[in-house]
Amino acid sequence: MKDALLATLIEEYSAVEAFASILTLETKALTALSPLELLPPIVEKKTELIGVLAKLETTRDTLLAEMGLPAGWPGMELAASADARIAGQWSLLQKAAERARRFNTSNGELIRVRMDYNQRALTALQVAVPQKAGFYGPDGRIPARPAA
Repeated sequence: MKDALLATLIEEYSAVEAFASILTLETKALTALSPLELLPPIVEKKTELIGVLAKLETTRDTLLAEMGLPAGWPGMELAASADARIAGQWSLLQKAAERARRFNTSNGELIRVRMDYNQRALTALQVAVPQKAGFYGPDGRIPARPAA
């Protein structure tokens, strides 16, 4: 059972490393002038990896339960304290997960900044466009003239 847990941790580590790599690509896309064509395959791969990670976490928790240990962090800490190989792989997994978390947080901030910029640009455009009769509105129609 310990071997199965170790194998799961190794798979999980590989998946987290792949996730961190895709987050690096996402960072490059988010800082590009035109990220829209770059982002869809990245989002697709991130979604796929999130599914893989969720399955591996479920497998890990099942293995911990079969070993008589609690799920999640507490069970892994107990398993790691009883086996040096598991401890080493658990440590690698934690470091990789922390690195991925930092990348993800940074990308979230890049998205927030880009959205804020876009909102300010839209606001500036809305203020800059005079609402004169004969100009079409945001819905593509020319507004009716107010009655005099």
